[in-house]
Amino acid sequence: MASSLLCSSNLQLSPATHFLTYHRFPLRHRFRCNSVEPLKFDNGKPHFPLLTTDPALPSFLSSNTHLGNVINKNDTRLRIFSGTANPALAQESACYMGLELGKVKIKRFSDGEIYVQMQESVRGASAKNITAVIPYFGYARANRKTQGRESIAAKLIANLITEVGANRVLACDLHSGQSMGYFDIPVDHVYGQVLNLYLKTVCSDDLVVVSPDVGGVARARAFAKKLSDAPLAIVDKRHHGHNVAEVMNLIGDVKGKVAVMVDDMIDTAGAALLHQEGAREVYACSTHAVFCPPAIERLSSGLFQEVIITNTIPVSEQNYFPQLTVLSVANLLGETIWRVRDDCSVNSIFQ
Repeated sequence: MASSLLCSSNLQLSPATHFLTYHRFPLRHRFRCNSVEPLKFDNGKPHFPLLTTDPALPSFLSSNTHLGNVINKNDTRLRIFSGTANPALAQESACYMGLELGKVKIKRFSDGEIYVQMQESVRGASAKNITAVIPYFGYARANRKTQGRESIAAKLIANLITEVGANRVLACDLHSGQSMGYFDIPVDHVYGQVLNLYLKTVCSDDLVVVSPDVGGVARARAFAKKLSDAPLAIVDKRHHGHNVAEVMNLIGDVKGKVAVMVDDMIDTAGAALLHQEGAREVYACSTHAVFCPPAIERLSSGLFQEVIITNTIPVSEQNYFPQLTVLSVANLLGETIWRVRDDCSVNSIFQ
């Protein structure tokens, strides 16, 4: 499970990607920075766009002010430490909030146990609240029983996070909204808004949003609403097992249009059906890059004009391919963290 650990006087905590230790911090510093510059690869390098050109973008996504030019980091009592799940996202979030990552030593013993040592003082970080920041909640798909004697792992993980002392959870694009109900503590659920904003800059007005299955209709409908109430189509398919499905038919019209498939996991069989039904172009949008084999081979086969993901899960260099575009959610998470800390509205980010 990729997640983040955020600690403060309102201590915000979870078990992996990055964690922040807040001391008493009287002022809210609203400074912004660009995403980390694209890594340079000769073959199949993905596109890392910076959403800084559209005046209609929310200020926290479009601003390019780097706090390093504004604040003396030695004067702040806010500290950020990165875990091992997604250190690049931790670095970007720290950059957005105008801070550098703290020094921490993390290693694993031969039996798999993890060892963590803070290598700088965090004295005085007694917490009154702990919020677990989870960019990717990997067990969210195990949210119900589909046959006898199956476990509901999402509830187990929710219980574990609660029992270790978390008072609140911040999650990004859960597989289903019902997972929020498994937590006995408040949950702030943020969405991959950067996907909608990016599509507005690259796609024509003649587009249709496609749900890869019936279960994803609510997500696709919400996505379409953000794209000027674009029409909706649904791929009807039958699941025969985990990650095994048969495409049956298409509900809706995609002929001559730009089809945008939206889901947390992308299915290429659905893309082939869209081409057969006359779609002019097919785009794939997914917040979480769950690239289970043979996903890379299928996604890079030419069925998709572009595959658009976010960096909630780090993508290794060997999994890059030319059609891939990676959008950063660092500013989104950073803005949400500030709002949770200051008891401000999170929903207003998406309005």
